[in-house]
Order: sequence, then structure tokens, then C-alpha cells
Amino acid sequence: MKCPYCGHDETRVLDSRTIAEGTVTRRRRECLKCNSRFTTYERYETHKIFIIKKNGQRELFDRQKILNGLIKACHKRSISYEQIENLAAEIEEKIRKMGSSEIESVKIGDMIMNELKKIDHVAYVRFASVYKEFGDLDHFIKIINDLKTKEV
Repeated sequence: MKCPYCGHDETRVLDSRTIAEGTVTRRRRECLKCNSRFTTYERYETHKIFIIKKNGQRELFDRQKILNGLIKACHKRSISYEQIENLAAEIEEKIRKMGSSEIESVKIGDMIMNELKKIDHVAYVRFASVYKEFGDLDHFIKIINDLKTKEV
């Protein structure tokens, strides 16, 4: 594994853990030249899945898009990057276990919202505001009131 800091080819693994129900291996590495530390994630290669967008267009599934959406929703919340990474891996695994080569983006958005609702309501509202394309304050008020009534 090449060091992202100095480009040296030799690193050593300090720690390895399986995450996302054993489908991903997280490795903490150290460069043998500059001693910088970095993390890599190893996952198996899988079949291609196409996402059917709201407008009917199809595009190749990109896990990074889920991860980016989660990072934005969880910004300045007490949710670690590892938790976000695990959540993205869990969602990807659910999609792959469906066994289909196509899935609607709406279903993926719903999966993400359901998981975020369990771990952080602010992140949930942030994600929902973009995903559901909130047009005005009434949408925010409705989703917050729905959260409050379900807590009681």
C-alpha cells in the first residue's frame, strides 16, 4: 500500500478490524519511511448495480455518494467517521442482498433516512431536507413534529 503522504511503497499494518458484519476490513497503517499513519478499507468486489433516478435516468451505484450524503448530514454531530462508514456499508450490504441489478434512488434515500432517524434526529432532518427537497419552513415543521409525536 502506497503512503498517501510521501508515496513510499512500504507500510505496515498496525491494526485490522472487520466492520459492517464482516464485509469490510478496516486497517490502520504506518508508513515505514515517514511514519505517517492512515486508514484503509478493504471490501470484496461485487456485481454492478444501477440506480434508477427520480427522472428515470440510470447510473452506476456509487457508494461514495451515500457516504458523502451521510457526512454532510452528520456534520458537527457527535457521530464518528467510523459510525458513518459502518452505516454506509450496512446500507450498501442491504442493497446488494436484495439481489437486483437495479434499485430506485427513492428506496436508497428511505433506507438512509430510516437509519439516521435511529441514531440522530438532527442528521435525519438535515438529510430529509435535501432528499425530500423541502421548499419551505412548513416541511421542516412537519418533519420535526412527526419526530416529536413518535418520541412520546
